[in-house]
This record gives sequence, structure tokens and C-alpha cells, in this order.
Amino acid sequence: MAGKTKKSSERGVRVKYKLKEPSFYKVIMLNDDVTPMDFVVMLLVEHFGYEHGAAVDTMLKVHNEGKAVIARYPYDIAVTKKRKCIELARKAGYPFDLKVEAE
Repeated sequence: MAGKTKKSSERGVRVKYKLKEPSFYKVIMLNDDVTPMDFVVMLLVEHFGYEHGAAVDTMLKVHNEGKAVIARYPYDIAVTKKRKCIELARKAGYPFDLKVEAE
């Protein structure tokens, strides 16, 4: 990203700064044999913006392969989504789990 120059009106001092793109983190869904498939599909649709068909395909990939990257977000967003989904799963009595990893 290009650098920007800002002139301070008080002293006429120029400050140069660069904007940095945020680092992204992978949200990884882990398979378990207890959480219902419909619940997983609901999480993918409502919390990760998946279309229903894509959510079903992703849920089956997690089921068959044991895990899958389901999204990429800046750290704060990734962790917040993880916490919210796990909280919903615990309230429903499921051991559903996600992890967040640096790319």
C-alpha cells in the first residue's frame, strides 16, 4: 500500500506513515461424532455467510476429512466467531469445536 504524508498544521512538520493490511487467520472446523450435521450447516450459513448448498458440502468435507478451513478473517473477527459458535454448541449440548491458526 502506498505511503501517505500528513502535514501538521501546528508546526509544519510532515509525518510519513504506511498503512498495513491486517494479518489473516484461518478458522478451522473440527469433526466430531456427536454434533448433528444440521447444526453445523446452520452455523456455516448464519455465522460464516455460506449458501446452504456450500454449507452442506463443507460440512461433509469436515465429516469425511476430519477438519477443513471454513473461513479467513483478521484475528479479532476469527476469535469472536469461534467463541460465539462454541458458545451456541455448548448451550445445545454439543462438543463442536473450531480452532484459529495464523496463515
